[in-house]
Amino acid sequence: MNFSEVFKQSNQLCRVSPDGKYLATCVQYRLVVRDVNTLQILHLYTCLDQIVHMEWSSDSLFILCAMYKRGLVQVWSLEQPDWYCKIDEGSIGLVSSRWSPDGRHILNTTEFHLRVTVWSLCTKAVSYIKYPKACQKGIDFSRDGCYMALAERRDCRDYVSVFVCDDWHLLRHFETETQDLAGVEWSPNGCVLAVWDSCLEYKVLLYSLDGRLLSTFSAYEWSLGIKSLAWSPSSQFLAIGSYDGKVRILNHITWKKVTEFDHPASINNTKAVVYKEVERKPVVGSADLFIQQRITMGSTLFNTQSKYEICPLPVQVPVVKPDLDRANPKVGVSSMAFSSDNRYLATKNDNMACVVWVWDMQRLGLLAVLEQTSAVRCFQWDPRRPRLALCTGNAKLYLWSPAGCVSVQVPAEGGFQVQSVTWHCSGDSLILLGKEQLCLVSHPCR
Repeated sequence: MNFSEVFKQSNQLCRVSPDGKYLATCVQYRLVVRDVNTLQILHLYTCLDQIVHMEWSSDSLFILCAMYKRGLVQVWSLEQPDWYCKIDEGSIGLVSSRWSPDGRHILNTTEFHLRVTVWSLCTKAVSYIKYPKACQKGIDFSRDGCYMALAERRDCRDYVSVFVCDDWHLLRHFETETQDLAGVEWSPNGCVLAVWDSCLEYKVLLYSLDGRLLSTFSAYEWSLGIKSLAWSPSSQFLAIGSYDGKVRILNHITWKKVTEFDHPASINNTKAVVYKEVERKPVVGSADLFIQQRITMGSTLFNTQSKYEICPLPVQVPVVKPDLDRANPKVGVSSMAFSSDNRYLATKNDNMACVVWVWDMQRLGLLAVLEQTSAVRCFQWDPRRPRLALCTGNAKLYLWSPAGCVSVQVPAEGGFQVQSVTWHCSGDSLILLGKEQLCLVSHPCR
């Protein structure tokens, strides 16, 4: 692997352009655009305040920078560096800002979710959408960019409005059978809209584009319900992660449960491989002790090394008992992701924070378990190949593929700790984000 030098970043704001050519990073109030191959600075923009959200337009020609505390959005152009746009929401405030799929409209959600304002960069026209609901995921665009689903709250009832993104006219408006709607998400093919209730009631509703209720799914009652939801890229499966530590898989034909994946504390599945991270410190002779003392603490020379070992079955997975008296207890399936070829599903159960589970979607069974020495911060699939990258907040990058696992030391100086990982759209490189730094890894081993 080839590691780049370390660059500064703030608030984990680092995004690759959709066309894969540019890397945009924010450092306080500055926006830096680099060539993703050479990492040379191409553009440097200065905003009016510290940037808290940054996003590329779909055609990679514009970058949106939001400053929520000041109610400001600034838009910068790559083709015309001297041009810029400023949107000031004024006293009504700003809590969210995002691009529309065409990359020419900006949707701003005001404080207290009073309305969504649609700003046009081309005509300078402004449209207003009332009653947006403050929830986990209240707005979602279909993959083809044609439709927008918006969760609404009117007269103490939940509704969904479907808008056509070309001219923002209302296509469908219907009431949902939810107590407290928590989110909406289109299937990747844009044919089905999943709507789910808050964690207090286990309910997933599936609607067609014209607002017809196709199916309702509820696994149990009188307990904390849904914590996460993920569509497979082919739209054939809908995975529902629950607070009971299970993942339920629905099929796209009948919308009934195909199977459910449990996360047991004791693994004795002979078809699964359990990889355990084992740490070892490099041996230092007495003659090297003086040298070690003179090297700064941030050096990687004397860092703890690690590797994976395959554990014989049965294996006991470390489980943390959650404090149920505190808010947001560490329990339930919070993270799920399908591989790009639909073959694998990776999951994480919060009271087993050091473990990532990989499931085979062809035989609907457990394939691999990765037990780390520290809690897993994030994981993400390669967009082109069945390859999973993950990090645990230390100076290492971990990769899994059907061929096996590997642990890679990040050779950056200054105690670089990987907080999150992001794949380049080509799958040929990775971006590693620390607390205030970033590093690019090119040509990961396949």
